[in-house]
Amino acid sequence: MDTSETLRITNMLPLLDERQRRLFLANEAKLLGYGGISEIQRISGVSRVTITKGIKELKNIKKEKNYIGRCRKEGGGRKKTEQKYPEIKDKLEQLLEVHTKGDPENPLKYTSKSIRNIETEFKKSGYDISDTTVATLLKNNGYSLQSNKKELAQTKSHPDRNGQFEYINKKAKACGKRGRPVLSIDEKKKENIGNYKNKGQEYHKKKKAELVLDHDFISKLGKATPYGIYDIFKNAGFVNVTLSRDTAEFAAASLKRWWKMVGSKTYSACDEILITADCGGSNGYRVHLWKWEVQKLANEIGKKITVLHFPPGTSKWNKIEHRLFSFISKNWRGKPLIDMAVIINLINSTKTEKGLVVKCVLDKNTYKTKQIVKDEDYKLINIKPHKFHGEWNYTISPQ
Repeated sequence: MDTSETLRITNMLPLLDERQRRLFLANEAKLLGYGGISEIQRISGVSRVTITKGIKELKNIKKEKNYIGRCRKEGGGRKKTEQKYPEIKDKLEQLLEVHTKGDPENPLKYTSKSIRNIETEFKKSGYDISDTTVATLLKNNGYSLQSNKKELAQTKSHPDRNGQFEYINKKAKACGKRGRPVLSIDEKKKENIGNYKNKGQEYHKKKKAELVLDHDFISKLGKATPYGIYDIFKNAGFVNVTLSRDTAEFAAASLKRWWKMVGSKTYSACDEILITADCGGSNGYRVHLWKWEVQKLANEIGKKITVLHFPPGTSKWNKIEHRLFSFISKNWRGKPLIDMAVIINLINSTKTEKGLVVKCVLDKNTYKTKQIVKDEDYKLINIKPHKFHGEWNYTISPQ
């Protein structure tokens, strides 16, 4: 066979589908006559069986009307896994169940349920399927990769938990309608300052990732503590960052700075500020110093301050967590927090499509721990507990 004929065959093959390729090679073999099948096999690399099959098809091509326009006969090709193994779905469910009825020694109970491990267990049971098929089976049957979800409470829920949520919602809506500020407050996680790895990924040129220290030792620069104040109805955040301790005094000082820098310009005519807060921490409902500091703030600004605490174990429902803190974390993901200036700038630049605006400031004051409010001073606080769970809900008025 000359070079031009060889080129014709090798150039045509990539352009043809399975059936066309078979018939084309069969036709070339027939044209060559004796020894044609061997010669075409040598040039194309296609097996003799396929070429011989093509020759048979050429003889019967006029009879096979239903074959025209198809690569294979109807019903040809490998069967789908579900057709080959009708019970495969039940077997998959059986393998993935933590406790399978009648089988307490489930093979995947104490191992990672990865695609490769599932494939191995299928093969041990006599199923000839690949990891790709396992992945398809998982997807088709409603499975997906998921991490653990923090939902189970370690302590028994308070019987009035839902009632407190409804109370907070009712009070917040009423204040919002009257144009009063409704604030969600909390301290964000402390951040180690320095050239340390920060969770998340950022785009860089290939093999040009930013280099950080290989160990996260406690920084000589200290830890930054951001305290957040989120205005629920205005979708605006204020963050006060300190290198000092997270105390009730710091929490109240953050509120005071918010009032001076933001609140007094917007809510000067209002007579009350409503705050929703966690049940514990520096602004917890049992912390005497917190209430003492709120009293001082109420005296200074001349406004009533109502505080509503979320029930124990429900801090993640505090709106500041998912409307402010989560977006700050997204904004600085993968960026080393090398100094306070970087932290302040990254928080200030946090924005969302829904119009979130954040203002962040540095607090250079020092806050001492273990400060005690004397009983005689605590009794002077002008506090009015609400009828519904007065320990969680109270209003502190100026003295």
